[in-house]
Amino acid sequence: QVQLVESGGGLVQAGGSLRLSCAASGSKLSINVMGWYRQAPGKQRELVAYITGGGSTNYADSVKGRFTIARDNAKNTVTLQMSSLKVEDTAVYFCYADVTWRGTYWGQGTQVTVSS
Repeated sequence: QVQLVESGGGLVQAGGSLRLSCAASGSKLSINVMGWYRQAPGKQRELVAYITGGGSTNYADSVKGRFTIARDNAKNTVTLQMSSLKVEDTAVYFCYADVTWRGTYWGQGTQVTVSS
């Protein structure tokens, strides 16, 4: 069984910063990719950023230059540092992990609300 637990969401004013964290737990984990999706009300879930085990990263165009994803392979954790937040960043943010031989697992989601 693989579990992902997120933390760090909340309410922030536009222009502010938040840091999301996600920790994966389970026995003998080998995680290829970890990352974040988000889903705003009435919209489809969209990829925000991901990071490979080797440290390669990819970002949605809408967050490039504002968000930074990082990973600790030894601890199976991934963080998303979000800066210069905009109202349109408001969404539920979901952590995910692609685990070797087991598939993709998701966190429960954490709400990020950016007020104007």
